[in-house]
Amino acid sequence: MRKIVAGLFISLDGVVESPQKWHFPYFDGELAEVVGAQMAGSDTMLLGRHTYEEFAAYWPNPEARAQDMAPYMNDTPKHVVTTTLDTATWQNTTLVKGDVTAHLTELKRRPGTNISVTGSPTLVRCLLRDGLLDELHLTIHPVVVGSGKRLFDDGTGHLPLTLLASRTLTSGIVYLTYGRA
Repeated sequence: MRKIVAGLFISLDGVVESPQKWHFPYFDGELAEVVGAQMAGSDTMLLGRHTYEEFAAYWPNPEARAQDMAPYMNDTPKHVVTTTLDTATWQNTTLVKGDVTAHLTELKRRPGTNISVTGSPTLVRCLLRDGLLDELHLTIHPVVVGSGKRLFDDGTGHLPLTLLASRTLTSGIVYLTYGRA
């Protein structure tokens, strides 16, 4: 059975919002390898509505298409969990409405590799709460951002996890992989 695997850039103070504003000073060859391995290990993307809208506004554009990640971002099948979108204009996108658990359980049973969640912290919290997330990959950046949306808020509740792997990158980033306890 396929796994749902989330990968997030996160600051020391738990901020995951707008990493493009604070993570680029740490983006080097090692981090590119980590991100590339996550992409190579998946053939399907799972996104929340906000992340989908940000990505759909950027990746199909000509300037973005010149980047190395563009084929993956544009060509990979995408499933967007939403209660508000009625249509999806970005190629290879399926809207997930209604019984999300049933849809994701069926998606995990299909042949293929990992189902990758990028960004989408609200979705990640819901997947963790509902026992649907198999692995959580955190690239903890050595920076305190001070404000912004955090991965875990006061309403998250108790979520025991098991450390599956850890690696310290030369930049000071700590790359942690957690599974369900």
